[in-house]
This record gives sequence, structure tokens and C-alpha cells, in this order.
Amino acid sequence: MSRLEQDPIVATPPPEVDERELQLDLTSAAGAAALEVPPEILAQTLGEYMRAWLVRLRSGESGVLPVLVGLVVITVVFQAISPNHVFLSAGNLVNLFQQSAIFMVLGMAEIFVLLLGEIDLSAGFMAGIAGVIAVQAVQPATIGLPWWVAVLLAITMGILVGAFNGGLITLLRLPSFVVTLGTYLILNGLMLYLLLLGPFSGYPSLIGPADGQKTLHELMWGTIDPGLSWVVMGAIVAGLGVSLWMRDSRRRRSGLVAPPPSLTLLKIGMMALVGVAVVAICDVNRAAIGTLSGVPWVIGIVLVIVAAWGLLLQRTRYGRAVYAIGGNPEAARRAGISLIRVRTLAFILCSVTAAIAGLLYVSYLDGASNNINGGQLVLFAVAAAVIGGTSLFGGRGKVMHGVLGGLVIGGIYNGMYLLGLDIKPQLIATGLVLLAAVTIDAVSRRGSAPGGAAHA
Repeated sequence: MSRLEQDPIVATPPPEVDERELQLDLTSAAGAAALEVPPEILAQTLGEYMRAWLVRLRSGESGVLPVLVGLVVITVVFQAISPNHVFLSAGNLVNLFQQSAIFMVLGMAEIFVLLLGEIDLSAGFMAGIAGVIAVQAVQPATIGLPWWVAVLLAITMGILVGAFNGGLITLLRLPSFVVTLGTYLILNGLMLYLLLLGPFSGYPSLIGPADGQKTLHELMWGTIDPGLSWVVMGAIVAGLGVSLWMRDSRRRRSGLVAPPPSLTLLKIGMMALVGVAVVAICDVNRAAIGTLSGVPWVIGIVLVIVAAWGLLLQRTRYGRAVYAIGGNPEAARRAGISLIRVRTLAFILCSVTAAIAGLLYVSYLDGASNNINGGQLVLFAVAAAVIGGTSLFGGRGKVMHGVLGGLVIGGIYNGMYLLGLDIKPQLIATGLVLLAAVTIDAVSRRGSAPGGAAHA
């Protein structure tokens, strides 16, 4: 039997099609394909880039625009209704970022597994137990370890928990929801046991004379000298700007895809503007008595995490594998990607990042206690990632989405606090924003899917 007889798809001749219908179909296909092509591939000028972006926006690819609009709305509303209109004051903005930093880092942690279409419910208590380990480790009344050893112990716990979760999920093919729910309960119990170590009645503190206690306290409350803040900011913006310009120029000379030079300059200008604004706000004296100024350490810590994980996901083979698996696991497997290795490492990175968030959390609280609500923290982590623009369906999201979503949640929390409201309206408002973000994600996917309009 010939191959044509064996394969009916090859053997069947193409049906006769009216030429006008063929042209319409080709036009439709080309239009659909154009929507899938990123604007930077086709655009040669800033104007063309903006027009292509508007086309993608009309097609449902809204990107981070909804969350940016949400941030503007939150800012305008709370500035208008907060007592004495203090929402945009320098002191409150710095406090807002410190409050949001925990949500940001937890959101970035959850993004690693959400990109794979998975979820990690243990991230909240992973943060809790990592913070408790670090606080207990630096107590002079327990073992009095140096701060860096305490941090390493917390990070090691994150590696072990992530490997445990990832191993069960990938090797035994268990649902991530069930596995991480079990780990959630285990970590909650272990955290309560660890809090009982030492003569602290379950409340070890970072307020004390030991160097380790002071350093962990400074993670959230320490500041960089105002003069040095400007030098560091200038060096960071200059380094990023030169790197971005050289990379895009090199790609253009090589005939590869690169944004228009005007867009590259606009990005560099925006980075400089944001950097100047942040340092100028932080350098204002925020103390009612005495002097308190300078960029908080926590801002630098968050920026380092964003840069490291952003480079990992956007510029490495591992990052491309994560997006490939999230988009189509079977196609990724057929392409030779190790699903077990990539997924397991994603859960490890999630737990390690959550451990860092736990260190910031206990620093913010100046200690640890059984009041650490890991269940609420993990819900805020998922909410931050999704509100920022990461898809629950996998394959779409960036590290920056955790930062933006964390700012939204922090803005709601901060604004409600200024109004003297308790946790109840904050939860309601955050839930409504989360539902809006999920709806936008689902609608945009339905609109951008092939034949989406036809099936609507």
C-alpha cells in the first residue's frame, strides 16, 4: 500500500475554493496572525509601535494597563478621602511600599508556579516558618547565630520544602493543590512548635542588643544615607540604561528584532524619572520628632529580587522552558524539555522567594508570633500575582506583575488603615479587585483565542 493510500490527510486532494473566498480567508488569517505578533517585531518607529499596541489592546491583550488604571484610581480616591489628604505624603508613600513589599515578594514567589498552571498553597506558612527560624536563630537566649547564618537557614528551609512539594507533584503526579495544602498544614504546625523554643512564651522578638537581631530589624526599617541614595540610584539607572541601549543597538545591527531607538530612549527616561521620584520622596524627613530619611533597605531588596528573577525568566533557557510548559506541556515534552526538572525547580524557587518574604515580614513585625496568618498571606500572594497580570491558566506572566499586584493590595490596605477601617472592608475590596482581574484575564484569552469570536 502506498503512503498516499495510508494517509488520508495527504491523499485527499484540496477542494475547489472560490478565489474570492480564498482571498478573504487569507486576509482574515493574516489579520489574526498580526494580532499574535508582538508590536516590536513589526514596528520601526515609536508611532508604529503605539499603533500596533492599540491594535493588540482592542483585541483583548490589555497587558498591565488594567492594574495601572487600578493604581491610579486607588491613589486618587484615597488621596481625596483620607484624613488631611495624607495618602500621597512622603511618609505615607514610604510606609505604603514597606507594607506592600511583603505582598510583592510573595506574589513573585507564586508567579513561578502559576506560569506552569500550578499553585502553591504552602507559600504563606513557608514565609511564616522561615521568619520564625531566622528570629529564633539570632536570639542570644537560644543559639545566638550571626544574621547571615540565620538567613541561610531560612533559605535552606525554603529549598527543602520546595523540593518536597515539587518531588511529590512531578514524580508521583499528584495535584499541586492537594500536595501544597498538606504542606500548608505541616508547616503551620511546625511553626507553632518552633515558636515555643526559648523563654519567649511564643513571641521571640527582634528588639534586642544582639547584632543578628539588629540586622534582621534593619531589613525593613533600615535606610540608606540620603546622599548615598542619589549615587546608588544614578549608578543603577546609568547601568541599566547603557545595557538596554547597547543590547537593542546590537540587535538592530545584527538584523534581529529590536524596539525603535525612540522607544529605548523613552524606557531609559522613564527609569530615570521613577528613580528620581523614589529617592526624592524617601529623602524627605518622615519623622515627627528627629530625623528619618533615606531610601529603605527593603526597596533595594525588592529591586534585587525583581532583577534576578526577571533575568531568570526572560533571558535564560530555564525561563523559556517554564513558559513553554505553561503554554503546552505536551509540546514542551516533545521538544525535549525535562518537565520534572523544570517543575521541581519552579516549586523550589517559589518556596525560596516566600522564605525571603518571611524574613521581611518578621522584620516588619519586629519579631514572630502565632498570629502569623499564613492562610491569608498565600491568598494575598495569589491575588497579587493575578491582579498584576499573571494568568491562572499558565504560560503568561512576568515578575513585575507581582510588584504591581502587591502595590494594589498594599494601597487598599494602607488606604483603609488611614480611614480607620479594619480588615473586613480590606478583604472585600481585595476580593472584588481579584475577581475583576480574573475576569479580564479570561475575557482577553477568549477574545485572543483562534475562533474566539465565532464561539462567543
